[in-house]
Amino acid sequence: MFTKAITRKPCKALIDGITTAMFGEGTPDYETAIKQHDNYVETLRSLGLEVLDLEADERYPDSCFVEDPAVVMAECAIITNPATDSRNGEKYEIVDAIKKFYSDDQIFHIEAPGTMEGGDVMLVDKHFYVGQSDRTNAEGFRQFQKIVSKFGYEATAVPVTEGLHLKDFVIYLEKGNMLVSPKMDKEPAFNGYTRFVIEPEELYAINSMNINGTVLVPEGFPKTLKLIQDLDYPTIVMNNSEFAKIDGSLTCLSLRF
Repeated sequence: MFTKAITRKPCKALIDGITTAMFGEGTPDYETAIKQHDNYVETLRSLGLEVLDLEADERYPDSCFVEDPAVVMAECAIITNPATDSRNGEKYEIVDAIKKFYSDDQIFHIEAPGTMEGGDVMLVDKHFYVGQSDRTNAEGFRQFQKIVSKFGYEATAVPVTEGLHLKDFVIYLEKGNMLVSPKMDKEPAFNGYTRFVIEPEELYAINSMNINGTVLVPEGFPKTLKLIQDLDYPTIVMNNSEFAKIDGSLTCLSLRF
C-alpha cells in the first residue's frame, strides 16, 4: 500500500530531454506537459497518496523523472548514480526531499564506478528485478543487491536489450500478473509469473502503474486497456503524450512508497 509520493514539476528545458524517439516523435509542448503533470499529481492524491511536488529545476531537462535518481522502499532509500552527464546531478537534488521521509541511517548511495537509474528497478513483493542496461551496470547492481539484502530483499539482474529501462518492457501489476514485451516474455527470470505479451504498436502501454489496486494506463492503447480491465483491475486513463516524446513513462514521474 502506497501512502506517499515525490514528484517534480516539469521545467521549460524539458524540450531538451534525452530521447530515442521510440515512443513518441516531436518536441514536448511545455504548457501541455504542465497540465498533464498536474493531472498526474492530482490523480495520485485522489488515490490516497500524500504527494510532495517539488519545484521545477531548469538545470536538468529530465528532472521531472524523479524515479531515476532514487529507489525507495519501506525500510530505506537508495540514491542512485545516473549514467548520463546531463542527469547525474539530479542525485544531489533529490536528497533533501528524501530526507523529509528517511533518517540519515536509512539513506544509502550507489557509488562510481557503479551506475543505476530507478527506471531499471522493479519490485515484486520482496524481490527486486534490476535491468542491466546502458543506464545501470553490473557494479551498480552489485552495490544495490548488497544494500537491499540487509533488509530481507532478494535481487536478480535482468538484461535490457531494447530501449532505455527495464520497466519500459516489463511491469508488475500485482496478483502475479505482468505486462511484457515479446523479448521480455522470453526472460527466464519471469517464468513464474502470468505474463501478458503486449503487441509492438502498444509497447508504451506496458508501463502502466498500479496504485493501491487501481491501474493508471497511458491514453491511446485500447488493447492493453481492455486486457487490464478484463483482469478486473479498476483503471484510470492518463494522457502522457508530452513525456512519451522524451522516453518518459508513468512510473518515471514519481517515487512511491
